[in-house]
Amino acid sequence: MRLLRLGAALFFALFSLRTRAESLTLATYNVENYGSVDRMTEAGFRRDYPKPEEEKAALRTVIRALGADVLALQEIGSVSALEELRRDLRAEGLDYPESAFLEAEDQERHVALLSRRPLRAVRRHGDLAFAYRGGTERVKRGLLEAVVGTPAGDLTIFVVHLKSRLTERPDDPGAADRRVAEAAAVRACIRARFPDPSAGRFVILGDCNDGARSAALRRLATMGGTTIAWRLPAVDSRGETWTEAYRWEGSYSVLDHILVAPGLRTAVRGGSARVYDGPGVIEASDHRPVLVILQFAPRGRLTDQGRPTGEPTVTGTVTWPAP
Repeated sequence: MRLLRLGAALFFALFSLRTRAESLTLATYNVENYGSVDRMTEAGFRRDYPKPEEEKAALRTVIRALGADVLALQEIGSVSALEELRRDLRAEGLDYPESAFLEAEDQERHVALLSRRPLRAVRRHGDLAFAYRGGTERVKRGLLEAVVGTPAGDLTIFVVHLKSRLTERPDDPGAADRRVAEAAAVRACIRARFPDPSAGRFVILGDCNDGARSAALRRLATMGGTTIAWRLPAVDSRGETWTEAYRWEGSYSVLDHILVAPGLRTAVRGGSARVYDGPGVIEASDHRPVLVILQFAPRGRLTDQGRPTGEPTVTGTVTWPAP
């Protein structure tokens, strides 16, 4: 009888572990030229110069504090730079066994992804084309697509980095029209993957180089009267929203965003994302990372009403931990 009771206790413990809600932390981070580029240093202007070691160390401090299951990166210089970051994080106790890297038109700054979860699929959209000023252009950093598994089913993650505001075209000051066109091309790719966004399970995240009310963000979030994705509000521990500091002007902007498919809104813990403002963030990059926690109920779990469900659920009130 004692063995039977022990066996029953073990069964229910394992069953509880398999059926409880599971969380997934996603983050996006522009790591500011993690590679060799022309840059100003304390010793003056240097060509093809690597990111300073003190900035790399601060960056790793931030990434370790985030503890993201999936980390979207912008401004990675090369595959070797991404591997260097993975290696150094592993040496400091944070292992990302899975990674993805995208080659696109911009040969200096790439988007990439690190994951502690197995990647079920990776699709690299490096040649997304769009009409622009009487010609055809391509999304400068492309679109990286990766799929991870959750208890409620597969989740697709789209990593973006839209064109910066630097441009030599007087007919498109600030490259605003180009970003709108890039966002529309990205949206078309997502719509091809998810014709009915309301039934989709996807997240769009990255550096959009535009604010929450911009035309580019509207292109990503809506199409006509259809909602493609919801942009999540995000604040830091002080209630501030900025994600990028333009040091030369001393100005601050909200450029980094996380958008979720309509059906995932209820999975967002606390109903919002968070801007990280902990140790190292000022020294590491001119951007601050944004993160969100999604909480999923296992597929087939019974609700309180006895109906099976595979939909995301959130229970209780969530308070963000201090950085």
